[in-house]
Amino acid sequence: MPEKNCIDIKENELLKIDKELLELLLQDKTTGRNIIWATDNYSKHGVQYAFEKPILIELVTSRNGSIIKPRTQKSKTEQQQRVRQKAEVFTPSWICNVQNNLVDEVWFGRKNVFDIEENRSWKTTKEKIIFPETENRNWKDYVCSTRLEITCGEAPYITSRYDTVTGQYIEVPERIGFLDRKLRVVNENTESREDWLKWACAAVQSSYGFEWQGDNVLIARENVLFTVAEHYHHKFNESLPAKDLVGFAKIIVWNIWQMDGLKFVVPNSCTEKEVIEQDLFETRIISKACEGCKKNNSLKHNGIYCKIKDWKKNEIVRFVDLINGGELYGNI
Repeated sequence: MPEKNCIDIKENELLKIDKELLELLLQDKTTGRNIIWATDNYSKHGVQYAFEKPILIELVTSRNGSIIKPRTQKSKTEQQQRVRQKAEVFTPSWICNVQNNLVDEVWFGRKNVFDIEENRSWKTTKEKIIFPETENRNWKDYVCSTRLEITCGEAPYITSRYDTVTGQYIEVPERIGFLDRKLRVVNENTESREDWLKWACAAVQSSYGFEWQGDNVLIARENVLFTVAEHYHHKFNESLPAKDLVGFAKIIVWNIWQMDGLKFVVPNSCTEKEVIEQDLFETRIISKACEGCKKNNSLKHNGIYCKIKDWKKNEIVRFVDLINGGELYGNI
């Protein structure tokens, strides 16, 4: 566990808890390899940190685990560079709260379920959440309802461990991410450790997010993992065992993934390919651009289409197929 009120989860500390944790959090389930840097911000550290290179354990644990830092701890120059390159703009927690409240207002059919908005802040409700007496609207349905944060950065809509703009740490009872809300409901409706783990697992399985830049993917995965651990500690006043952290990491690595959000493929995986054409008189080798990129057709890219897991069906699916009328996407 990171130190209390510490927003930066050091990778070398993860390594001390269990090496498998960091191995998992760096995996790309689509390619079977590791996620890539997908940014030039780290290339100053050497050729292994170049845009297309995989993020390896030894790279992120060097320099006492200080290579990868949350946005608020990056230099102003680096923040501005990322804004120019990838339009990286993070949303204040109070705005995340307003938008998550709108989703919950529709789900519950009433306002102010989890908190009351106050002048760019909020006041958390203290009473146990009451659920509508209608079909598919009990607490278990809420925990299992599918949520997705697109271009998630450090995942502030999923979990508000800290404000990604100010860097202020947010205590567990005051968090407003949609996974935080699910875990609050789990805390309120379970007593035993076994039941808690079962429903916390369901909460994580139904919470998704994708991001282009590899450092953000890792930070988002870490934030999701440790918000689970922190909610568990808040409930039982003890640390979540390493074996359970590993179990949650095995879910998170599927649910928080690296993707070009416009093409639905692994970043920069579309290529110009050489094609051999023959007729009666000659053989020609011509270069052929990616048809999807050329025609802006999401189903025609020659890159690597990203895969995620539908936990309810226990199936691996291409995300692009969900966008084009799939059942999972229709429930988000």
